[in-house]
Amino acid sequence: MNREAMIEAVRAEMPERRWIHTMGVMETSIILAKRFGEDPDRAEQAAILHDVAKYWKTSRMETIIREEGLPAELLEFDKELWHAPVGAFVAEHQFAVKDIEVLDAIRFHTSGRVGMTQMDKVVCLADYMEPGRDFPGVHKIRELAEHSLEKALIAGFDSTISYLLEQGKRIFPLTVAARNDLLAVIREAEQ
Repeated sequence: MNREAMIEAVRAEMPERRWIHTMGVMETSIILAKRFGEDPDRAEQAAILHDVAKYWKTSRMETIIREEGLPAELLEFDKELWHAPVGAFVAEHQFAVKDIEVLDAIRFHTSGRVGMTQMDKVVCLADYMEPGRDFPGVHKIRELAEHSLEKALIAGFDSTISYLLEQGKRIFPLTVAARNDLLAVIREAEQ
């Protein structure tokens, strides 16, 4: 599927305000990819598709998680996490994306993971800091992203974890593991 057809198909899956967010993630992914040595076209493809399932009915996402062997533990956590792995499934099966790094960037854009690739970091961070985002700490994340994907992502994960704690919600273990892994990456690079 060509880029324009993909854009139209994804745009049809979401309200206009989410499409504006997606365009911001696309633009930011390209900027970050160029800044940190990742392929901007592949980063843009992941960004186009990252929220393809975001507005699907919960029951539809749950069916895919259960029937397609996606991690069942997702069902124990906030539904906001579900669209990422479901989106990766859709990208592969509906949009014929075969690039595992693009699929993984979609799959882990909400949670992060241990051993995040450069592509994972670019798309996850672009989702946090695209120009339409406005939450406490986003300016700090943008400043950190001028020089370090890892430091900016840690700030993003810290923001998410703090929000979840304030709301009394469970924290997905993969996010904590991703944060800790990024701290180790920074520590190792500084030695």
